[in-house]
Amino acid sequence: MKTNRSVPNATVIPVLTYSDVREAVRWLADAFGFAERVQIGEDHRSQLQFGDGALIVGDAHGDRRPPRSDGVSHSVLVRVEDCRAHCERARSVGARVLTEPTDMPFGERQYTVEDLEGHHWTFSETMTDMAPEEWGGKTIAP
Repeated sequence: MKTNRSVPNATVIPVLTYSDVREAVRWLADAFGFAERVQIGEDHRSQLQFGDGALIVGDAHGDRRPPRSDGVSHSVLVRVEDCRAHCERARSVGARVLTEPTDMPFGERQYTVEDLEGHHWTFSETMTDMAPEEWGGKTIAP
């Protein structure tokens, strides 16, 4: 894949809508440890990075708006080194913890939070390498 310094160097890049892009960037950095890499306009968009992943924070405009309180349309999964410490960091900044760090049968420890505008985030720490068949999954492609 060609590189372009104007686009995050990740294959899949979620774009999440917030009513105040600058506030969201500050909050996501403080709560989850994201780092801003590119600001586009004063309050239009921002590209963030976390490890080798990326996220674009977009402004509410036209048909783009933050999640509604009556349902969840999506969630974002982010891998971290220390799930419990990450959860405490997010909690200290005001993230609403939906599920506490929990050891899952597929070798991950995960917790889920809601951010300042209602987006759901799951953070996952690998505890052990497991074949999907060990917990009821099925490997389709290597």
